[in-house]
Formats: sequence, structure tokens, C-alpha cells
Amino acid sequence: MSTSPQPDLAVKEKWGSKIGVVLAVAGSAVGLGNFLRFPGQAANNGGGAFMIPYIISFVLLGIPIAWCEWTMGRLGGRFGQNSAPGIMFALWRRWPAKVLGAMTLLIPVVIYMYYVLLEAWCLDYCIEFAKGGFAEMYAKITTASSDHTAEVQAVVEATDAHWETTSGGSEHGILLREGGRTIWLVSICFLVNFYIIYHGVTRGIEVFCKWAMPLLVLCAVIILLRVLTLPNISSGLGFMWNPQWEQLKNPQVWLAAAGQIFFSLSVGFGLILCYSSYLRSNDDVVLTSLSASSANEFCEVILAGLIVVPTAFLFLGAENATKGLFGLGFVTIPAIMHFMPLGNFFGAMWFGLLFLAAVTSSLSMLQPAIAFLEDAFALPRRASIAILGIITAGGATLTMYFSKNTLALDHTDFWCNLMMIIAATFQVLIFGWVIGAARGVKEMNRGADLHVPRVVAFVIRFITPTFLIVILVMWGYHNLPDYIRGMNPARQGIVAERAVYAQAIEDNFTDTGLDAEVLASKVEELLGPEEDQPVNVAELPAWLQQHQETAEEDRRAAAADANIARFVFMGIIGFYIMLVVLSDIACRNRIGRMIDQWEDSGAGWETSP
Repeated sequence: MSTSPQPDLAVKEKWGSKIGVVLAVAGSAVGLGNFLRFPGQAANNGGGAFMIPYIISFVLLGIPIAWCEWTMGRLGGRFGQNSAPGIMFALWRRWPAKVLGAMTLLIPVVIYMYYVLLEAWCLDYCIEFAKGGFAEMYAKITTASSDHTAEVQAVVEATDAHWETTSGGSEHGILLREGGRTIWLVSICFLVNFYIIYHGVTRGIEVFCKWAMPLLVLCAVIILLRVLTLPNISSGLGFMWNPQWEQLKNPQVWLAAAGQIFFSLSVGFGLILCYSSYLRSNDDVVLTSLSASSANEFCEVILAGLIVVPTAFLFLGAENATKGLFGLGFVTIPAIMHFMPLGNFFGAMWFGLLFLAAVTSSLSMLQPAIAFLEDAFALPRRASIAILGIITAGGATLTMYFSKNTLALDHTDFWCNLMMIIAATFQVLIFGWVIGAARGVKEMNRGADLHVPRVVAFVIRFITPTFLIVILVMWGYHNLPDYIRGMNPARQGIVAERAVYAQAIEDNFTDTGLDAEVLASKVEELLGPEEDQPVNVAELPAWLQQHQETAEEDRRAAAADANIARFVFMGIIGFYIMLVVLSDIACRNRIGRMIDQWEDSGAGWETSP
């Protein structure tokens, strides 16, 4: 080890303990995607059979990418870097490193802008259950229910309506009104997150996660024990986990499994790069990464997989047990609690659990940007907190305003998911081909109690990037065209207009007994064969022209939604360009000088100061 003097730049803080970093990284990964997204994905994509592509993706994607990120982050920390642009530039002194670093800096900040709203909703539901608000609502609407089926329907409909109001799904801007409840809840979440972040990695994130993660797991275990002791729960477990082998022939199932791994382990977000940079130069990244990944998988597969869907099937039936993140989280789960003994208690505990999981995740989304502002521009923590707070508050406000059908949230999430896969792909390519897989694995094994075998270098160099590129191409093929078309106001307006007239035609001819094929030809005859061509209203029959006003309203609404989608996309691109410019400036100046100073003091691949 070199005895050269340390650089003038201050030595950064480090994690206080191995358990602290494991819990912090596990906390960054354990979030709403584990407890809500995974059960829905598994139930809708083959049940037990889903675990085959899931495990394959975990082994060939999740673990190798995590090891790459942990290794690159620790090495970047050896050069005094804690932010993605600095870490990537320390490893590869070329402009693509800055571009990639800016992307992995962008992703968590933009995700936080809508994730804090989900966090606030979890807090809202926790409070409502604790004070008996849901019980009171259900008592009013179930008095006239004649049987269990009618009661289930009434409870689900009431919960759905409550979620529509809570999420502001019926109208843009509604979340900024309604007495300001959502604003207050989001503000509370902001204060909690930034208060913890203000105290730094060791005294803030690590201390909080040491308490929050065990408490989170304890709450989940208590709920799981209650679920497993419910009468006939085996039927729910069978619905969730009985394998549907034929689903393995569907490419979308494999795509869903691979996509879930990104959410499960937080790989590709840039979070692990930041957290692992606070490790010491000889801290074990192999077992630490495996420990954090194992803790995450326990929460996802064992806890979430045995609670949500099986209970929903038991109480509400199959049609309510296979919904997506929002459907399961904020409609199905509250409805379950009406039928479960001590439902108010377990409802408050469940959403309290989700709130804790959301906070541990959102903390990790803030720290990379804080580290960048401190590293790149020598800003004190208070100034970094203030700047990031203003930026994320502005983004969160826009997400709350454009709330109809969670439009801004969905489009933001889509583009972040795409960038996440792109970022993970290029990180692995840099590790395997620029740094060199063999050299990278040697660095990975530094200080490791369990050395990874040489075959991992081959996997990282060839198999993982190939898998990632295939996923990127397939994901883009299946999803990108619709989102691109969704940003065309004229086209979306025409599609919405035609949909009104098409529905009117089907309603008009339903009583005639025409089959679907004949009805489709009738729609084409009256509206024209081109789906993206405007409807000539003057040539329509008089009975169809009566729907012109409704069609025009839907056309304007669809065009407005397309403009919002375009606005979200342009906003993300503009923010990204700004971060690329800032990363370039920082790498040419303070970050570059910092790296040079650490190198002069002996930092490098083989030695560390």
C-alpha cells in the first residue's frame, strides 16, 4: 500500500458495518416492485412455471450485473468517486463513460419524482386503515349485500372508486385540489427522505435501514403467518404457484421475468454503483452482493409470493387476484382486509410495511444525485439537498397534476425502464470488453471470502450482454411502437374518434345477430379501411352522426393526452442532455482533477492509497 500523502480533497465517508451496507442495498431493492409487481407478474405469467425464466434471468442477468456494479462502484470509490459519472469516467477516460454516467444518474432521480407519490399513497392507506376509514366505508356499502358474491362485488367497486379518487385518475389537476391532502402526504414523504439523506450514508441511510429492514421483514412475517393459518389457503397457494407449463412457449413470459429481475435487484438504476463506492478498497463485494440479493429474493418470492395473490384468490376470486401493481396494491389488498379477521390491524401493518419499503428504496434514488453535486461542484450537503429538493419537487408536482389515468406516471416509468435496460447493457459491455472480464473478475475477488470462478468472466463477457441485447430488442419491439404512436396527437385523436363511431356501429347492429367478423367489415365499410385516416362525418348515416359531439370530445382528450406523453418524453430528454453537459464539465474539471490526485497518491487497479 502506498505511503504517498492523501490528496487535498477530503476522504469520503464509508459504510460503518457489513450488515449496514447489506441492509441498505437490500432496502434499495426491496420496494413496491417486490410486494406488488412480482406477485402479479408471476400469477399472470405461468404461476410456478414463471419461476423457470425468473431463476434463469436471476443467474444470467441479475447476479452478474450486480457483481459488475458492485465491483465498478468499489473501484470508483478508490478514486474518490461516489457518483455514476465520476465512477464511469475513472474507469474509462472516454466520452461514452460520461454519457452513460449521466444516464445512470438520471434514472433514479426521475423515478423518485413519481415514486414519492406511490410512497404517499401507501402512507395514506396506512393511516386510513389505522383510523378505521375503510371499515366505515365497507360497512355502508355491504348492508344490502345478499350473498358473498354480491358483497365481494360491492367491496371491490367501492375500493376501486376510492382508489380513483386517491390517485386522481378521473381528472388532471385533482391531486392539487381536494383539500390538499395529497400535497401534505407527499410533503411528509419528502421531509422524511431528505431528513435521512441529510445525515449522510453512515448516520442517515445506514442507521435508518438497520431499523427499517428488520421491522419491514417482521411485519411481513406476521402477515404471512396470519395468511398461512387462514382456512382453505391451500387453494390460493395452488392458484398462485401451480405451474402453467404452456406459458413457457410465450416470449412475453420470458421478457416479463427478465424485466422483473431489474426491479428485484435494482440493477441498471445506478444505485448499486453509488452505494458500493462507499465500501473500503478490500471490502468483500461477492458475498455482500449475494447477501443483499438473497435478502431481496426472500422478501419477493417467499413473503410477497405467499401473501398477496393467494389471499386475494381466497377471498375475492381469480378475477381480482391477477391485477397489476395498482390494482393489486390499492384495490385488491384493501378489499381483502374487509374479509380478513382483524382486517384494520393487518391493513395498517401491510401499508406501513409498504411505506417503509418505499422509503428505503427512495433514499437510494436520492443519494447518487447528492453525491454528484458534492463531487462535481464541491457543494455542501445543505446546498445539494436544496437543489435536488427543488428539482424533484417540480417533477413530482407535474406527476401529481397530470394524474388522469396516471398518465404522466406511466409514461415516465416507461422511459425509465427503457433507459435502465440500456444502462445495464452498456455497463456490462464496459466491464467485459473495455475493462476486461478477466481483469474485472480479479478485482471482484479482491478481499472476497468466496471467490467467483473463472467461468463468470465468460458469462459477463458473452452470455449476459447477449441476453441483455435480446431483451432490449424484444422489449423495444413489443412496447416502443405503441409509445411512439402515443406521442402523435393527430393520430391518437383519430383513433379515439373512430373508436366512438365503431362502438356505436357495434351497438346498433348487436341485436341483428351479426358475428364479430361481419361487424368488423361493417365498421370498415362505414368508417373506411384506414385506421389512421380521419372520419368523414358528412358521409356517415344520420343515426351515426348523432355521436359526433362525443367523438369530438374523445378526439380532443386523446390529442391532449398525446401532447402530455410528448411533453414527458421531451422533459426527460432535456433533463438528460443537461446532465450530460454537467457531467462533461465536471469530468473536465473537478472530478478529473480528483481522479488524477488519487492516482498520483497510489490509487489504481492493483494498489490503493
